[in-house]
Amino acid sequence: MEEPYLYQKIVAAVRQDVLTGRLHPGERLPTVRRMAAQWSCTVGTVQHAYAELARQGLVVSRAGQGTHVVEKPPARDETPLRRALLVHRAEAFLLETLTVGYSPAEVESALRLALDQWRAISASPEPAAEGLLRFAGSHDLALTWLAAHFPAADDPAMRPRFTLQLGFTGSLGGLIALQQGRADLAGCHLWDEATDTYNAPYIRRLLPGQRVALLTLAYRCLGLILPPGNPLAITGLKDLARAGRRFANRQPGSGTRVWLDASLRRLGIDTALIRGYDFARLTHSDVARAVAEDQVDAGFGLQTAALSFGLYFIPLVTEPYDLVIPAENLALPGIQRLCGWLSSPQARLALDELGGYDTAHTGELAWVE
Repeated sequence: MEEPYLYQKIVAAVRQDVLTGRLHPGERLPTVRRMAAQWSCTVGTVQHAYAELARQGLVVSRAGQGTHVVEKPPARDETPLRRALLVHRAEAFLLETLTVGYSPAEVESALRLALDQWRAISASPEPAAEGLLRFAGSHDLALTWLAAHFPAADDPAMRPRFTLQLGFTGSLGGLIALQQGRADLAGCHLWDEATDTYNAPYIRRLLPGQRVALLTLAYRCLGLILPPGNPLAITGLKDLARAGRRFANRQPGSGTRVWLDASLRRLGIDTALIRGYDFARLTHSDVARAVAEDQVDAGFGLQTAALSFGLYFIPLVTEPYDLVIPAENLALPGIQRLCGWLSSPQARLALDELGGYDTAHTGELAWVE
């Protein structure tokens, strides 16, 4: 067995003994030589495992006294043990998925997609708090990536650190959350059919008289998401009304649904003829997953979601996705940090690597008066 997996197994075994009480607070662990003999490994492997357990706050090593389980922390501070248990479960899942052939990148992508669904279901924002940026609005996979990486986007030594809390409520829901003071920024890509423009007309209606900044996350491509190889030879929106075609749609109030509803009206297509049109999916990931699992024959959503599941994609429109920020919120330190990072070459590179994004205007700021 390779050393990296073996040291992790030692960590998992000791941690489980600590968390379940088989090893008591203050109890001494076997010496590294004894543990090495027990696991048929090198002393260095055990030292590596003990160092990781110490990093997680479960054991402490003292020269000449060996390694001991930490004394039980005060009741007000259960974070180290609680997080250690979560790490144990995550490592067990990771080892299981790696064993059956998935790569770490595939596992990370799958976890982001699963979190998308959770954030859409539990989208109630938390109260304002120091270090927390509350986001509400349209679902986007780049935002999911950003929420995971933004705290470390700057120099790790910088303080305070900021957490981007995501609530996927649809574009209209995001603007309403801003209106009600339940979010610090919103994500929006609402197309206005009358003016053939995005976002500004809706902002003026829902936030009248307010000065609002639009920070461009990226331009992104929307279209038809289809099974690999496009077995039904679907070429455009008109094909969705063919008998028997199963379709995955987004929820009313999402920018994606606004564009699709208007486009079908222009084409004279009766949505009642599209099987599944009124069955709403909460995220682009959910639409793509429905196609990948053969629940439907087609969906409408982001190219990035199609790429994440290895699906066929027909591009239909490229649109701006903006972060909507009231002028009084723009001075918040966390938003200033976010604006600065989105203006950097590192941000463009990161978004480009996700696929399906045009980052030529990423980080640009415009105003709606």
